[in-house]
Formats: sequence, structure tokens, C-alpha cells
Amino acid sequence: MSRIAVALVLAAVSGAALAHPFHGAAGGAAAGFVHPFTGVDHLLAMVAVGLWAVQLGGRARWIVPGTFVGAMLAGGALGFAGLQPPLVEQMTAASVLVLGLLIVTRTRVQPVLGAALAGAFALFHGAAHAAELPHAASALAYAAGFCAATLCLHAAGIGAGTLLAQRFSRFICPAG
Repeated sequence: MSRIAVALVLAAVSGAALAHPFHGAAGGAAAGFVHPFTGVDHLLAMVAVGLWAVQLGGRARWIVPGTFVGAMLAGGALGFAGLQPPLVEQMTAASVLVLGLLIVTRTRVQPVLGAALAGAFALFHGAAHAAELPHAASALAYAAGFCAATLCLHAAGIGAGTLLAQRFSRFICPAG
């Protein structure tokens, strides 16, 4: 699985081969897909969601990333409608810090609580993505693109977390 995740990430960050990239509906999808890879805050938070989901284990491996994507879509819809929540950039940055601390301290919570926390942060990530919608691009295509990229980044985090868990049992075990 890790080879697939690496291949997806490398394919996502490679340059566009189109003569006129990011135009029209297809451009909306391409721009949406590229956007999470262009901001270190989005990149780190989305990989961290996958890593933390592995640490939580069980159903959380799918519930936490799935909730993140759903809530990110909701935040994107709010942003596309012109309803930007306050402190979007600060909350996006805070998500990196909080998720990083949860991983480093190996904090374990119930899957529902983990999903709620990830979902709260995802609303801000979605609003931040919506604010970058290219002029004349389809919001629906753009949202599909950033959701696809987010799924790839979550998969990379899950793959990395799975490898870490196989090689280092302390990656999963609560800190102590």
C-alpha cells in the first residue's frame, strides 16, 4: 500500500502536461486537486489525519478521515456560498499543531470524538479551499478535485502510519 500512496502523491505534485491547465470545469478539478499540495498547512494536516487514525485504530481508520472529507465539503460549500467562518487561516494552522501533538503524545480517544475533532478542523480547511476557487472554474469540479487530493493525502498518512505501527509498536501504544 505504501508504494501506491507514494505513487499517488508523486503523480499529484507533478507538473500539468496540458497546454492550458486549470481552465473550465476540468481546470476546476485540476486546480482543486493541486491546492492541498501547495500549502504546507493543508498537506501536513491531511497526512496527520491518516496517521492519527491509524493510532486510534479500528473503525477510526476510516471514520476519522471520512468525516474529515465530509466536513471539508461542508466548509467548502459554506465558502462557495460566501459564508467564510472567522479565523480560517489560524484554525487551519492550529489543526496542524493539534493533530501533530495528538500523534506525538499518542493520544487515544473514541472514534466519534476523533471524528468530531477532525471534522471541526476540516470545516476550516474546506472554507480555505473555497476561497481559492479559480475565476470561471466550476465549484463542483474544484471541490471534487480537493476531495480527491485529500483522500490521497489521508491514504498516504494511513500507509505511513501502518508501516510505522508494523515496525515500531510504540507508534500505536499510548505514551507513558
